[in-house]
Amino acid sequence: MTLSTLRTRWVTLVGTFVALALGVALIATMGLGLASTLDAPQQKPERFAAAPVVVRGADELRVHSPTGDRTRPLAQPRGVAPRIATVLAAKVPTIADRSFPVRVATGDGDSLVGHPWSIAAFGGYRLTAGHEPRRPGEVVLAGDPSLVGKALPVRTSAGLSNRTVSGVVAPARFEEAIFFADGEAAKLSPRIDNLVVRAAPDVVRTLVGPNADVQVLTGDDRHRADPEPDRDRDALIAMNALLGTAGGVTTFVSVFVVASTFAFAVAQRRREIGLLRTAGATPRQVRSMMFMEAAAVGVLASIAGCALGSYGARWLARLLVDERLAPPWFTVGAHSWPYHVAFWTGLLVALAGVTVATVRAGRIRPVEALREASVDSKAMTCGRWVFGAGLLATGLGMALWRMLSDPADALHRKTYTTQPMLLITAVALLAPILVRPLTRLLAWLPAQLPGATGMLVRENAAAGVRRTAAIAAPVLVTVALAGSLLGATATINEAKAAEIGDQTRADLIVQADDAAGGFDSRTIAQVRQVPGATVTASATTAIYTLEEGTALIRSEAHAVDPRDLAVARKLPVRSGDLAGLDDNSIVVNDEWAQRTVGERVDVWLGDGTKASLRIVAVVAAGTGDNGVFVTPHNAVAVAPDRLDVRWAVGADATAGAAAVRAVLEPTGAQVQSRTDWIQSQYPSNSRQTRVGYLVVLGIALTYTGIALGNTMVMATSDRVRDLAVLRLAGATKRQVLVLVGVEALTVVVVGAVLGTIVTAFNVLGIWGSLAALSVRSTVVLPWQTLATTLGACAVVAVVASVLPAIAALRTRPVELAGARE
Repeated sequence: MTLSTLRTRWVTLVGTFVALALGVALIATMGLGLASTLDAPQQKPERFAAAPVVVRGADELRVHSPTGDRTRPLAQPRGVAPRIATVLAAKVPTIADRSFPVRVATGDGDSLVGHPWSIAAFGGYRLTAGHEPRRPGEVVLAGDPSLVGKALPVRTSAGLSNRTVSGVVAPARFEEAIFFADGEAAKLSPRIDNLVVRAAPDVVRTLVGPNADVQVLTGDDRHRADPEPDRDRDALIAMNALLGTAGGVTTFVSVFVVASTFAFAVAQRRREIGLLRTAGATPRQVRSMMFMEAAAVGVLASIAGCALGSYGARWLARLLVDERLAPPWFTVGAHSWPYHVAFWTGLLVALAGVTVATVRAGRIRPVEALREASVDSKAMTCGRWVFGAGLLATGLGMALWRMLSDPADALHRKTYTTQPMLLITAVALLAPILVRPLTRLLAWLPAQLPGATGMLVRENAAAGVRRTAAIAAPVLVTVALAGSLLGATATINEAKAAEIGDQTRADLIVQADDAAGGFDSRTIAQVRQVPGATVTASATTAIYTLEEGTALIRSEAHAVDPRDLAVARKLPVRSGDLAGLDDNSIVVNDEWAQRTVGERVDVWLGDGTKASLRIVAVVAAGTGDNGVFVTPHNAVAVAPDRLDVRWAVGADATAGAAAVRAVLEPTGAQVQSRTDWIQSQYPSNSRQTRVGYLVVLGIALTYTGIALGNTMVMATSDRVRDLAVLRLAGATKRQVLVLVGVEALTVVVVGAVLGTIVTAFNVLGIWGSLAALSVRSTVVLPWQTLATTLGACAVVAVVASVLPAIAALRTRPVELAGARE
């Protein structure tokens, strides 16, 4: 009987096969991508690939804790001490390396990294045209040979000047470099960042001695001196988090859709099961038959899904590399465990889905075979009530608990990506009690129109609660995921923009050009001499703390004169007084748990120096951009990179702004009004972030769209006898097709309304967390995205319902009405 059923109910079984195979393929794809991030090769040396030994200053903070040493990159890495450079140069051949920002001031301005020419050969740079820089004013850069001999405006820390391109090298993958004569590079950047030593490593270590401020790098460790030594590792960590989140979302969507599809497939067979019971089949035999069907479909679909996932993983790897989310060498490796996880997950979901449904199917009485109406008299079971209400209470409770205890956690991407899943599942389980009243409400107006179409739409959708809930489920997932993820992001971005506006008092904001390396004291003094200007200079650095004796935490810090702090910024002070800030104190935010005003804390400054500072004030952390504040005394060798200018009452702001721009023009600094600066700081998603959303959201939504069409085909194919009865009652083919299409639209709208309700709850949770963080915000719902998603679902649903109906109507109504199931 199982084999016979597989042959005769092939449409339903094909529908469950497609849903399960695609779900397994998604799980396998994400699993293979995730596994490939765990066994990546170590990054090889690039800029110093040909250097025998590289001596480098300390670039990370190492702190001993009871559970082992903890390390963090320093905000201000140390250079090679002049004493050590002198000792080495006196004994062995050395070549000093310096790195400094340079901007070629043409067009939009290209940000380059300057180096002395003598270091170029160690990174594989070779001249393709021209000659090396032999005197000040000459440079070598990567580009077209036609650049040789041309003069380019180049901005360095010494200002803007024209430089002659004496030679050209082939471009490198790891940096965009420009090379100067060694003497000029030493003047532009006196600090020695690295020292290439032509000697045996043991000899170098002996000369350096046990110096904690120096690293002696050999072999693969030389990559620590590259421009981005942790580039590949950081990319893999980010990709691991991305694929982990995407895997969680796609697994949830797959399990949700597959379970819903299998439950709907069983619900479609009530009359068939009733006939089996009339013929003498016991409930156990019915359950065994359907369980074997699910096992057969589950095994075949899981095998097909694993095969499809192997191709999908290769496509995903190419996408990640093309969009620069993964290193160029990244490929999908040969791993077996993702296939095992995908296969057994698919099979278990299929068996679990049909098992839950067959428990109820086994209770069907033989008299069900005589029923002609498809009215669902009791769609809610005790299990649906318990699990639906439980998940709803859990989801709302977690959102409330997070809002009260740790509101900042709600702003993390992983939280607002996974949070909607509980509410989606809860609403889907409770959908049967929501579908009927919602359908009657939505179809009330069409039912008042002349003709029977509106009334039939309302009654069919309200009567077939299981069918309506099953079709609405993919729409619910699609709308809720798209709305919750994009709505949360938009709401947080609006809050960050509002926070920036509330905390900025300055009339002009000046940000240093990267190539200038900050503002010198002479330039700041000239800006302060502009009539009516009150200037606050601040520098960006970092502060490190050892939390609970085990975790080394880095906090962004701002070094600012305490006398000017309240003039330029309006910080949300929780306790204490900003005016108390001095060289022996610090202002922290409330992310520093259990820290109170007056308490002394041990910290490490941006250059790794240890200090004990007293807390004088605690400010709200807000959306995460409110760091900590220290005085310039605790940010040694860090030049101010931002000036906040505020005009005195009655001052001529227009003339003052022109004077400030005139003073700062040689530095290339960007001078913006308060309005322009706030607008430029508005959070925007990078290209890589948008691709991340495509991976997390796009793949899952594409799958649910396919599942929606699949479910519609199953539902419409099961109603051929209903359509035949309508034809026999006098309905034309056009009227029947209009009825089918309008029913599909109604069910899609039902699912969209439920998804919008879930979206609203999730976004309101974000809004509540922002309010708990003392951040003014507005609730932002992505209406355009929701409308687009709704339109796409509507098109898929109508096409997937009308096409099978057209095929069914080609047969005479009398033959359809008398057809066996």
